[in-house]
Amino acid sequence: MISIKSIAILTSGGDAPGMNACIRAVVRSSIQHHIQVFGVFNGFDGLIDDNIKKLNSKNVGNIIQRGGTILKSSRSKRFITIEGRAAAFNNLKKNEIDALIVIGGDGTFKGASQFSKEYNLPIIGIPGTIDNDLYGTDYTIGFDSAVQTAVELIDKVRDTANALGRLFFIEVMGRDVGSIALQAGLAAGAEDILIPEIKTDLHELSEKLKSCKHKESIIVVVAEGDDAGGVIEIAAKFQKLHPEYDIKTLVLGHLLRGGNPTANDRILASRLGVAAVETLVNGYSNVMVGIKQNKITLTNLELCKKHYLTINQEWKKLMDLFSS
Repeated sequence: MISIKSIAILTSGGDAPGMNACIRAVVRSSIQHHIQVFGVFNGFDGLIDDNIKKLNSKNVGNIIQRGGTILKSSRSKRFITIEGRAAAFNNLKKNEIDALIVIGGDGTFKGASQFSKEYNLPIIGIPGTIDNDLYGTDYTIGFDSAVQTAVELIDKVRDTANALGRLFFIEVMGRDVGSIALQAGLAAGAEDILIPEIKTDLHELSEKLKSCKHKESIIVVVAEGDDAGGVIEIAAKFQKLHPEYDIKTLVLGHLLRGGNPTANDRILASRLGVAAVETLVNGYSNVMVGIKQNKITLTNLELCKKHYLTINQEWKKLMDLFSS
């Protein structure tokens, strides 16, 4: 165990609402432990470029409610290289930084885990991704906010769909995992939900939607990674089968990353930020702090890979029940 006198924190990969709340928690918890905090700007690229600045309590004032990340982010290709990681470590040494906290997803943790092993550097990961697709935690920072944003937008689309009796295919983020589509679709009363975990049969979809013809409108929420394709492709195929429908498409895309974090995400981010600092102080390294059954847990960073959604009978029952 080494004495931790200084910590650097960075955000990496896609941004997620709640990252700022987490940064705030890390800074304020570190100060309480008499630890100097450094902010690394632009993710791992910032570590390589020595874009590192001291942070204090004032720097993180009035940011808990803001989306995005005040530290900025990147998907660093240079950090994948041996030379890039060597430059990053040299900058940590130059700034006399003892440990690193990274907020991100599975790609972030893969690089961080390798970095920790190569240089025997204490690193703690915090799950920050709207996709909620990481092993080792029930929820990731940003997921609740993304679902809430999706629901609000789908509700707005429903108004215009009702006015003109339309069928809308609405695409949400979820290249590999359908968590956002599933929860947003259920909460918004979608007539069907298409996700990567369940093979899409357009003829089966046709039969489902026949029972919805009495409705003023029909909404189908689609995860971007659905096996039948994106909403443009799915809508085109469906229109050929059913020219009688007035079909429109909408891709919500990066809208789901933006906006203020929900109360749940602010609290989750704050808990995980404090836990990350305390985990370092207690001598742990190369682990991710997560939450399971509302309790803080630690999982080896090497194990924190994509965790695919399991559709249990309860979820399936809800999807089937509300599709009619």
